[in-house]
Amino acid sequence: MNEKGGDYGQQLKRTLWALAQPRAGREGVSRIIWKDKGPPVDPDSQAENPELNVLLLGSVDGRHLLRTLARAALWPRRRFHFYVLENNLEAVARHILIFSLALEDPEKMGLQERSETFLEVWGNALLRPPVAAFVRAQAGRLAHLVPEPDRLAEQLPWLSLGALKFRERDALEAVFRFWAGGEKGPEAFPMSRLWDSRLRQYLGSRYDARHGVSDWDLHMKLHDRGARVIHTREFRRWRDTGVAFELRDSSAYHVPNRTLASGRLLSHRGERVAARGYWGDIATGPFVAFGIEADDETLLRTSNGQPVKTAGEITEHNVAELFREMAAWGHPRAAEGDPEQVQGGAEGSPEPAPVLEPFTVHFLPLDSAHTLHHKSCYKGQFQLLYVACGMVHLLSPELGACVAPRGRLIVELAQFLVDLRQEQLHAFSRRVGELAQAAGFAPQLGGKPSDTFARFYKAGDSAPGHEDQAVESGTPPPDVLAPPLEATDWPSEDRTQPLEPGTPPSEPLKLTSESQASLLEASVPPTGSQAPKSENQNVPPETKSPIPDL
Repeated sequence: MNEKGGDYGQQLKRTLWALAQPRAGREGVSRIIWKDKGPPVDPDSQAENPELNVLLLGSVDGRHLLRTLARAALWPRRRFHFYVLENNLEAVARHILIFSLALEDPEKMGLQERSETFLEVWGNALLRPPVAAFVRAQAGRLAHLVPEPDRLAEQLPWLSLGALKFRERDALEAVFRFWAGGEKGPEAFPMSRLWDSRLRQYLGSRYDARHGVSDWDLHMKLHDRGARVIHTREFRRWRDTGVAFELRDSSAYHVPNRTLASGRLLSHRGERVAARGYWGDIATGPFVAFGIEADDETLLRTSNGQPVKTAGEITEHNVAELFREMAAWGHPRAAEGDPEQVQGGAEGSPEPAPVLEPFTVHFLPLDSAHTLHHKSCYKGQFQLLYVACGMVHLLSPELGACVAPRGRLIVELAQFLVDLRQEQLHAFSRRVGELAQAAGFAPQLGGKPSDTFARFYKAGDSAPGHEDQAVESGTPPPDVLAPPLEATDWPSEDRTQPLEPGTPPSEPLKLTSESQASLLEASVPPTGSQAPKSENQNVPPETKSPIPDL
């Protein structure tokens, strides 16, 4: 029996309850690697619309968008408009920080330094002092830009915050100021203590046998679900300390990663108290996002039945390639064939790099999923809709009305939720199919079946070669990477820190008993009709899993 949560059934109840909790930072798992090189939408629509509009619900931290842009040169030229909807402002801030890092001037930060900084900020609970200093500097800069639209447009032309409410912009500025070190010292966010406390809460009486539990979760669950390259040593280290990528000596990682913090309002003695803590992933890890697939098949070789490379090494390679491909976006003059940048050799003429169209990332208000269809500018606007598994309850006919004819829908499944059994994963997939059909979509056939993503097309539109079928026949998206969902447990005061005065916290939402019952029965978040309508209801978490082709 679990002293903190009862028997296994009670523990499973906590896991499913976590699917309805708003979280920031490294939440869930969404692994997406594009295997096919074709465009994300029908080729015959390229001439009709020179712009690609994509709506993403719960993508969490920008990795999907970066992968899409990195492969943009393989598709017909189009201008990209990414519309991102999250359920907390900490996730919005992480999007902005990661994009600013990806587009950093190479003369200021080289490829290797950029890749390593990304891995630590994105996947580690503890940072090296130089990386922590970079986060503070960037956060301070962004905190000054957010309240000044003119300067923001001048320095970050790819970013659009115009759709956010004024109070959301103020709260976003407060998040950046906390990251910049408004509260000095590690006690402002004691990550090591919060991580251990959360782990104790999750494991309960199994805490003393945590190494055995982590080995079981890895070998009997993640390995069986396609993540065999994750090594026992790296997975156990992450479970114990929150450090997934140890690129330097282990003693160098001791500064708390404030970008993983999130604020909530908790009930304490009948009053609502603002608190800050860590409610991100502690079960699956960030390895499945970039570390279990690769374009270079030699990285996936095995010797005597064991992988030659670890998930960490594969992740380092994939991220370095990602930032190398992204370099073209940071050098428009070189991409356009500036003679100073592309001087040919003595024997041949220069071959300028392909011209890349600009892109814009638009952030939408946190609670706007149910109201987008009321605005004519969004109705039938998006060629692609991506929904993370923690946001599936927002999939509704109203949201489907925002997808253009012949548009596509990609839904992340719960493949890497280690606390869900196979029958629960199948129940989740069936529920996704029901919600997609109710929203006006039909399963897309063709390609290799995927347990990670379900793909659909707008029903009623011409889709040659596609017929209605089971969700399992869906094809995984192209080249984008994301990691698996974690299992969270009940919020606890020993995992939180009081917020500084005047900081707008993320609003916690409570799940009704009826919704908890439906989660236990179907192993899925609430349906569209049960979607949260007030601050006393729940919003499912974001996920990190492999990246689909957008």
